[in-house]
Parts: sequence; C-alpha cells; structure tokens
Amino acid sequence: WRIPMPKTFNNETYYRTTEVCTMTGISKGTLFRWIRVGIIPDSELKDRNGWRLFSKKEVSNIRAIANKTTR
Repeated sequence: WRIPMPKTFNNETYYRTTEVCTMTGISKGTLFRWIRVGIIPDSELKDRNGWRLFSKKEVSNIRAIANKTTR
C-alpha cells in the first residue's frame, strides 16, 4: 500500500482523484457525477495510466463548488 503523492510537471503540482476528494471533502462518486453532468470540467491532464490529474486551480474550483453545496 502506498500513500498517493502529488505529481509535479513543469513546476505545476497536480493531484489524483483520491487526493482531490480528500482535499475537498467530497466522495469519488460525487466528483465523477459532477464531471459527467458538467458541473465541473474534466481534468485537462491524465497520467500514463489514464488517471486524472487536477491542478491546484482545478482543486480550488472544486472546493468552492463543494462549499456552496454544503451550506
């Protein structure tokens, strides 16, 4: 078992789905549903395994939406 770590490319930090969910307080199901229905855009970058990678800006946007829905 390995703790996921953020990835850095071109001096930009990216986070995997699990990390994004932990950071924003939402479930994977919610994240994928929001992507599917267009509440948030899909991540612009994927790693070599096809896993989504979210930038800090994308995580901030997801967190803002999550905060709006929990109030």
